[in-house]
Amino acid sequence: MSQTASQAIVEPAGAPPIPVRDRPAPPMPGSALWGWIGPLIVTVFGGFLRFDRLGTPNAVVFDETFYAKDAYSLITHGVERQFVGNADKLMLQGSTGLFKACGDVAQCATYAAHPPLGKWMIGLGEWLFGLTPFGWRFAAAATGTASLLILARLARRLTRSTLLGCLAGFLLALDGLHLVLSRAALLDVFLTFWVLAAFACLVVDRDAGRARLADWYRTSSTSGEGPRLGARPWRLAAGLCLGAAVSTKWTGLFFVVAFAVMALVWDAGARMALGLRRPRVEAARLDAPLAVGWLGVVPFAVYVASFAGWFATAGGWGRNWGQATSHGWAFFVFDSLRSLARYQGQVLGFHEGLSTHHPYQSDPWQWPLLLRPVAFFYQSPKGVCGASDCSWAILGTGTPLIWYAGLVALVALIAWYVATRDWRAGAVLAAYGAGWLPWFYFALADHRTMYLFYALPMVPFMILAIVLCCGLVLGRAGATPARRAAGASVVGAFALLALANFWWLLPVLTAVPVPYDQWFGRMLFRSWI
Repeated sequence: MSQTASQAIVEPAGAPPIPVRDRPAPPMPGSALWGWIGPLIVTVFGGFLRFDRLGTPNAVVFDETFYAKDAYSLITHGVERQFVGNADKLMLQGSTGLFKACGDVAQCATYAAHPPLGKWMIGLGEWLFGLTPFGWRFAAAATGTASLLILARLARRLTRSTLLGCLAGFLLALDGLHLVLSRAALLDVFLTFWVLAAFACLVVDRDAGRARLADWYRTSSTSGEGPRLGARPWRLAAGLCLGAAVSTKWTGLFFVVAFAVMALVWDAGARMALGLRRPRVEAARLDAPLAVGWLGVVPFAVYVASFAGWFATAGGWGRNWGQATSHGWAFFVFDSLRSLARYQGQVLGFHEGLSTHHPYQSDPWQWPLLLRPVAFFYQSPKGVCGASDCSWAILGTGTPLIWYAGLVALVALIAWYVATRDWRAGAVLAAYGAGWLPWFYFALADHRTMYLFYALPMVPFMILAIVLCCGLVLGRAGATPARRAAGASVVGAFALLALANFWWLLPVLTAVPVPYDQWFGRMLFRSWI
């Protein structure tokens, strides 16, 4: 925290001083205009990578076979319905006659293992651009691109550096796993977007709450009970985003719990920093009720609302439409919610029993090392790459230099937090842990089938760890020119190496046909094959 910022608070006579690290955040550095222009430039760069040749390959890639069709069913019928056996082939031929014919719409209902919001988002692209590979991948590309801007702005707020904010967006743009999932109609990029947006909203709420406490502290004549902090709209926005995350995949629940605890800890810490007599008690009394509403009730309401199509139609799985509409609106609501709860119980049972072996499955302790990525697509066309044997592939893996640097940065962040209790390090570690640690239970207790791309929500926080460490390498603003130049050289070299590593992998991330030996040479481990 800068010295100028710490002098901006006038403390009441006799009041305990506010520790520097707990004072309100200093103003953003430099030009506010460049604070937007820089991140937007990075976003355009990453957006080009995500939209270029988005319709290639003209194929149904990996789990697009589920989500592209379910999304089309949602925008057509409001619920997921059964498809004919050759629906994938029909889609690629431009046909929309994909649904089974049923005398009773309830007989055509199909079981869906994930909530509908991510599929609604995929369906929006299909509605805009048709049932084509570009159409069903459009929303993922747009969402992945938007996440670059959010991360760049978030990192800028955390570091008070436009340069470091742009570096964060740049590194996410260069991550192979994020790129691949931004170019495929799967749910994970939507989950990642909503989790990242929720975290960003909570950081803004933290700044706003502490600024309000500082204003009260400046004018108050007592150091006793602190004030309420108002409606906290940014915390409400975080709750809406968390609800959207859970409405995309149930694993968003991990972040609901982690972020709610983190927000309450921040509230107590802010009041403790002012020297209030009972900061934890006052935080529990003044802040916790609204936090429960915004970060507990609101996500639940968003989740239920995401099933609006299921509520409004008769053809959804487990939908007892006839009974629900037979006794008025009050009974309709009660019976519909009861049917939805029964449906969610079936989904829980499905996920608990999901242990079928898959050749590309991996365990969570393998993810940070990129030991077993997923081959989303592979063909061996002849004569399209200037060689007799060609490989045409999409490999769902991260950029190795970024991921291994992320491992080092996360270990450094643990040491940093233990030594300084810097809230930024703690928040990034908590968010990364929420996306990673729960999977150990499912691996060890349930032997659940899992894949590397489940780690995507961890990636923005891994990059934040890298960027925070890059801030340490750069040095303080008041450091000697030689020290700053040395730090800038190291950080700049790392960014260039990350770009080179990404560019080397790019053909096998985006289905560019290459000679077989070039494809094979890009397989970092034999386990990548």
